[in-house]
Parts: sequence; C-alpha cells; structure tokens
Amino acid sequence: MSIQLGGVCQPGTTRANKTGGWRTFRPVYDYDKCIKCKLCELLCPDMAVLPRDDGFFEFDYDYCKGCGICANECPKEAIDMVLEEK
Repeated sequence: MSIQLGGVCQPGTTRANKTGGWRTFRPVYDYDKCIKCKLCELLCPDMAVLPRDDGFFEFDYDYCKGCGICANECPKEAIDMVLEEK
C-alpha cells in the first residue's frame, strides 16, 4: 500500500491493511447465550464478524479493532470484551 502526500490512502485498501493490532480489548463469544440474531454481524463497522456454518458467528481478529459495539448491542450479553494479551 502506498500513502499519498497528506496521508490519504487509496480507496479499497481496507482488506489489505490488517487493523486487528490496534485492539486493546478482544470480543469473545459465549455460545451458550447467543441466539443467532445477527446484530453483531450487522453492526460491526469493520465487517469482522463472520457467519459460521452452524449459524453462530466468529470474529476475524485480523480486522477487529475491539470497538465493542457488538458487545454493547448484543441483546443476550453473549459477547464479553476481554483485555488483549500480546
């Protein structure tokens, strides 16, 4: 990826830049509480929530920035934000 003068990136570079390293807190599912409502997938601004074959979801930690929107909006509190350990 090249950054132009002024720090502007070309459009379409989101998948090329793995932004998961920015994260301080990591979302973790509690699948016993999840009702598969898809809110986490719909509300994730980074499209880092991916559907699984069994109807549940998983996080793509390469792109999840740990914003916590998924955990805040989950109606069953099935997502915990835990401190990232590196």
